[in-house]
Amino acid sequence: MIVFVKNTNVNDIRTAQIGHLPPSVKLVYKVLETSGQMTQKDLIRETSLPSRTVRYALGRLKDEKVLIERHYFTDARQSLYGLNRPVAEVVAA
Repeated sequence: MIVFVKNTNVNDIRTAQIGHLPPSVKLVYKVLETSGQMTQKDLIRETSLPSRTVRYALGRLKDEKVLIERHYFTDARQSLYGLNRPVAEVVAA
């Protein structure tokens, strides 16, 4: 199902999706938004958050369906995390 959205700011859609989440989750989201796909180790280094907090944030973002987890072929022990594109971006693309 494709939904056409007119005159909608993509940032407003994303803010509505994560507005109720804790600050640490929002920080991880913002880092992924600006830097693109990253591993958990990269996120820990970039955010200066403890590993447990980053794992929690990734879990919450996954629960909200805004996070995509992919295999990281460079190191099979890790995953690569990125953001799901909102409907407005898909339609505009």
